Amino acid sequence: MAYKLILASASPRRRKLLEDAGFTFTVQPANIEEQLPESGDPEKTAIANSLVKARWVARQHDSGLVVGADTVVSYDSRIIGKPVDEKDAISILQALSGTRHKVVTGIAIIEPSTGREVTAAETTGIVMRQMSDEEIRAYVDSGEATGKAGAYAIQETGDRFVEKIEGSFSNVVGFPIDLFRKLLADFTGEPGDG
Repeated sequence: MAYKLILASASPRRRKLLEDAGFTFTVQPANIEEQLPESGDPEKTAIANSLVKARWVARQHDSGLVVGADTVVSYDSRIIGKPVDEKDAISILQALSGTRHKVVTGIAIIEPSTGREVTAAETTGIVMRQMSDEEIRAYVDSGEATGKAGAYAIQETGDRFVEKIEGSFSNVVGFPIDLFRKLLADFTGEPGDG
């Protein structure tokens, strides 16, 4: 690929997904606070946050392609981001326990030299089994809930609570690789294969 990719995210999960997919990139996290309404359209929210991150980083570059991403969980018309503390993580997991909910990731690609932007979002359905309060407390105490939208990490031990995934697994981890490949290929006119 002729373009230098710049990932506007501090997420180690996104970094690993991109590396495993064969992409070469640098990392420059956006130094901004994500905006998270309590309700509304989760796709619009995830795309708006990914765009804000990518724009913040793009302002500091003259070339390359800046990639922003944001993941939210949506359930019962609520938009759920990362827990603010352990009490919040417990509350989130209690709300998601035994539900079918959605994980939505927005992606934004910006070319700083031209200002050209493209965005998209991926939605994956999750069926989560009923969890006991003891299981939730033990999971939160393990530290895995910290920094994860929806307060669980499917790629770690949180998968034991998930009965079914309807759609992209990498999207639930935090970055839909297949969608990114397509978006990148459409944006650059080159194969999006890293």
